[in-house]
Amino acid sequence: MPWEDELFEVLDDLEQQAAALYDAERAPELADRSRAEYQQVTLAARLMASLDRDVALDVRGLGTLTGSLRRVASGWCLLGGAGQDWLVPLPAVTAVTGASERAVPEVAWSPVSRLGLASPLRRLAESGERCVLHTVEGRRHEGALSRVGGDFVEVVGPSGRTVLVAFEGLAAVQSRD
Repeated sequence: MPWEDELFEVLDDLEQQAAALYDAERAPELADRSRAEYQQVTLAARLMASLDRDVALDVRGLGTLTGSLRRVASGWCLLGGAGQDWLVPLPAVTAVTGASERAVPEVAWSPVSRLGLASPLRRLAESGERCVLHTVEGRRHEGALSRVGGDFVEVVGPSGRTVLVAFEGLAAVQSRD
């Protein structure tokens, strides 16, 4: 074997060793970047990728709700199943089972999906549908929604008494009709 072939073999071997060392040094950096990027993923983005899937939501003050994820928007989701719908503010959700492994970034959402919690509550108020508002403390307020303020909703109970429920304390709205 000529000396040039031996030299090229040694150089090839050194090049492969250098590539392996570079990959070994770069792997932790790539893992750190991946973790840093993942911290930008929100619960809403994961739920958006889970539309039309059966999921279980653990909700503060209420327990576990199961059903098909019908809509996800900024700060809330709509869960359907067993003949009724549940409007759930995302801050009340403590755990989700059955969600997609993927996420849909908010920039890819439709403009309708950017509507806040007040929007579906106004729609319920306009329809006059009876519902039950569950709070994060486990209380219930049954009746029809009458008006929706900036950070609260008015519920008129069967006795005609009006209760103001703050969005912050709202765990879920359950349809009754």
